[in-house]
Formats: sequence, structure tokens, C-alpha cells
Amino acid sequence: MGTKEELLHYVWKYKLLPPSSLKTIEGQKVEVIDPGMHNSDAGPDFFNAKVKIGDKVWAGNVEIHRSSDEWVKHGHQNDKAYNSVILHLSERVNALVTNQRGLRIPQCLIIVPENIRNNADYLLFSRSQIPCKKFLSTLPVPMLSSYLSALSVERLERKINDIYVHLERFSHSWDEVFYVLLTRNFGFGLNTVEFENLALSLPFRYILRHNDNLFQVEALMFGQAGMLEDDRLDDNYYNRLQKEYSFLKAKYKLKNRQGFLLKSMRARPRSFPQIRIAQLAALLQQSGRLFSLILENEELHQLRALFQADPSDYWKTHYSFGKTSPKSGKQLGKASQNILLINTVAPLLFAYGKKTDTTTYCDRAIHLLESMKPERNNVVDEFAGTGIVPRHALDSQALIQLRKEYCDTRKCLYCRIGHRLLTTVHDGK
Repeated sequence: MGTKEELLHYVWKYKLLPPSSLKTIEGQKVEVIDPGMHNSDAGPDFFNAKVKIGDKVWAGNVEIHRSSDEWVKHGHQNDKAYNSVILHLSERVNALVTNQRGLRIPQCLIIVPENIRNNADYLLFSRSQIPCKKFLSTLPVPMLSSYLSALSVERLERKINDIYVHLERFSHSWDEVFYVLLTRNFGFGLNTVEFENLALSLPFRYILRHNDNLFQVEALMFGQAGMLEDDRLDDNYYNRLQKEYSFLKAKYKLKNRQGFLLKSMRARPRSFPQIRIAQLAALLQQSGRLFSLILENEELHQLRALFQADPSDYWKTHYSFGKTSPKSGKQLGKASQNILLINTVAPLLFAYGKKTDTTTYCDRAIHLLESMKPERNNVVDEFAGTGIVPRHALDSQALIQLRKEYCDTRKCLYCRIGHRLLTTVHDGK
């Protein structure tokens, strides 16, 4: 199978070899004292291993292949990085192996227990989107709860890596980073990339210069989104925005984007990109340095209040430019607030806490997710069908991490659940 070498690594790493199965091709018994540290980068597969071959203890690195001749095919015999290899393992021993110094390296046949091989095949080649779906209900609750906690932190850690990239880009301005991430998430899935590009084309400092004038903030944002290009539209508000943007564009030497990139197909009117930009403009204009307010307000109801901005009056009777509609409020709904709190506020708090070495903010990020209801989406619903029902948003984020980073990529060998099933289930069928 395509991941056979990965499975060999797994068996070695967790010392799942059949008892007394390890012997060199010369017949010497091999005892694994320490399998070493798994290496996912270039170089030998395991660093700092310790094994006893016969009556002699060796310390060094270990290399694993599906067959011995791959040692030469990969050029290890000419690579000094492999001079420290003390043991070579393969499922098929069909060649002698030597290092760059010409020294012969001890070799062993590695045997994968049949039950582990069968269960690995079942997991890695399952047609189900969740390979271990029918086994999840058998998992002990404490084990599952512990793993969900680890996955939720893992997801936050993944998100903060992207935040740190932006932090370097904006000379460590947390205001700019928060603005870009917030704007991206205002795309609500349908337009996330387009909204992020909007933020990258319009520096936050320009918005701050006009935070006493909502109309000017709207002109900047709609203009940069490429939504003010229609000279045929007979709408007083729209025409005024065009003129204001033309002035501000020249003043700040801005380059706008093309509006056709923004998608509204299949979106409900309240989710049209025009409405989202109007909501975002009102929020940014009303709040000023919103990230500072996030740091100051700890409770969920306080954070929700920060996201309750009213778009300008025009949008009370419009969902798009030039087309009137029955009057209605256009504030962000609670579901939309939740998405922003989960995907913007919590990761930024966690990242800020990590960067400033202030655990209080990391704890606040966790507490925020624990205080919110779990998300409702296809991933969460599918896990709920197996009996795993998230208690709060922290759990639903963990399930999303599990699905995207392990199930979808078939990294069952790196998943605690997969590990448990591989080592305890005798028949995956």
C-alpha cells in the first residue's frame, strides 16, 4: 500500500513488533531500548535511538525502508548524514548496506503484526469520510475528552502560525493583523479570500484617519472592493460614494480590486457582500482600535456588544446598490457574531498571549470558546451521528481539527483514536 513505509515507522516508533522478532541478518538478537525520536525532515528516520545488538549497546540513528535496495536508490551510501545510522530496518532484505565510510550497517527484517496491518489497511483505505466512524462509540469518555482538549489547542496553534506571518508583515502591529483577520472572516466562507485581499489593499491606518465619518469609511471599503465601477447606476448614495472614493483613492494612491470577484450566488440577501461590507465599515468606524477593546473586555456579553454596529441608514432599505427593499435592520446576527468570535477573537487572544508570554490571554481564548455553543456544520453533524456530540465551541473546533488534519488526510497513524484502534481492535472489518 502507498503508506507502507509510514506503517513501518509507526510499528517501530511504538515498539509494536512481535516479541523476539528482531534479529540481524547474521542472526544476532536485537533489543530495542529506545526507538529514538521520529524525524519528519531530511536525514535518518529516527534520531538518538538506543539498541542492544547481541551483547553490545549502540546509540545513534535508525533508517527504515520497504526493501534494503532503497538505501542505494536514495543515495544514502554517499551521504555523510547517514554515517551515524546504527541499524537499518526493512520488510525485505535484498541487499547489503554501507555508509559513506564504507562500513557495513547491521540490518534487520521488520515484521508488522497481522492485526495491525489489517486495521491499518481498513483505516487508511476506508471510503468513509471518518475512517473509524463505527468504532467511535466504543471509545472511553475520559480518553475522548482528553483528546478533544488537545485537538482544540492544536487548532489554535495552527491558526496562530498564520497570525504570526501577518504580524511580521505589518511590523508587529496587532491592530493591523486583527483588522486583516476580521475582514477575512467577514467573508463568511463564501468570500474569505476576497475580503482578506480587500483588507490587504486598504491599510487600517487609513480607516482610522476617517473613523469620525462612516460615509468616508464606506467609500474606502466599497471602492477598494471594486463595487463603485458602474457609471450607469442612477442612485444618489452610490454616486456620492463614487465621488468620495475617487478623491480618497487619489489622496492615498490606492489600487482597487475588481468587484466581479466577490460572490453572492446562493447567498441569502443578508449575506450579500454589499451588506457584509456595510456591516464591517460600521463596526470599524464605531470601534476604532477594536483589538484594544477586545483585550479590555473579558466576558462573552461584552465582546458581543462590540460587534453590534448599525450600518448606515441606506442599508435599512437596500440589500444591494440601487434596489430598494422593505425596511429592516442589518446588524450582525448572533450566528455571524459567533463565527467572528470563534475564528477571529479567540485565535488573536491566544496568539497575543503566546507572543507576549501572558497565559491569561490564552486562558481567556479557551474560556471564550467554552462559553459558546458548538458550531453547526457538516463536520460537527457527522461526528454527532457517531455519538460524539460537542459540548461547546471548543469541542466543535477540536472536531474540525480532527476531520481536516487527520481524517481527510488519512493520518490515522498520527491520531490518538487511530492508534488506539490499531493496537486494540483485532478485526477492522
